[in-house]
Amino acid sequence: MKGFTRLFAAAIVVLSMVFSVGVYQAKAGSAEGKSAFTSKNCGSCHLTTGPNTDKTFEDKLKRKGPDLWFAGSKFKKDWLVGWLKSPKPIRPMEYNSIEKKNAGNHGKLSDKEAADVTEYLMTLTSKDVVKGVVEDGKPNIQGKIVFEKKQGCYGCHSYTKAGKLFGGMSAPSFVDAGKRLQGDFIYAYLKNPKALIPVKRMPTYDGILNDNDMKAAAQYITTFK
Repeated sequence: MKGFTRLFAAAIVVLSMVFSVGVYQAKAGSAEGKSAFTSKNCGSCHLTTGPNTDKTFEDKLKRKGPDLWFAGSKFKKDWLVGWLKSPKPIRPMEYNSIEKKNAGNHGKLSDKEAADVTEYLMTLTSKDVVKGVVEDGKPNIQGKIVFEKKQGCYGCHSYTKAGKLFGGMSAPSFVDAGKRLQGDFIYAYLKNPKALIPVKRMPTYDGILNDNDMKAAAQYITTFK
């Protein structure tokens, strides 16, 4: 019994050490990531300190890229690392434009820079995005009906259906959205968009969709892979 107790205690010590090293590496990566983010002047396009205080569309039009102050609540970590290393346009049109196509010229990061910047961005979260509300990747018929029938979300957002591309170009693409976006973020944005993006073109659905519809739509979108 004593031998088992010693073995168990030793295992706890080892696990604690491994966990501590992991936490230390994450913190170190976050600090280096923030430094890389700053040195590459990413803050000239992206807001990292929230909440957003825009009041008018004139305020919004001054911004050159999407807000990142809630990046850790919005994006999935593995996707973000890969995208920073090899960025591909998410928006068919340039940010804040409905006329000019996205040139797809976002800067690339090295493997280490991408990993470190991701560690930093994943620390940026919003209290308005509650974890564990939406079960990502689970099929949801109600959500499909909301997306395709009730609201016709594909009028602005493109997505693939039966292997073919459908939808509009005026909003971010939902192609592979399940790899990119956290369902809890989608739901929080549908429920209270102004807490995250106060000035926007997208409609406000409070009073149009009920809470179950919003959760269902968010869950359905996370099946786009």
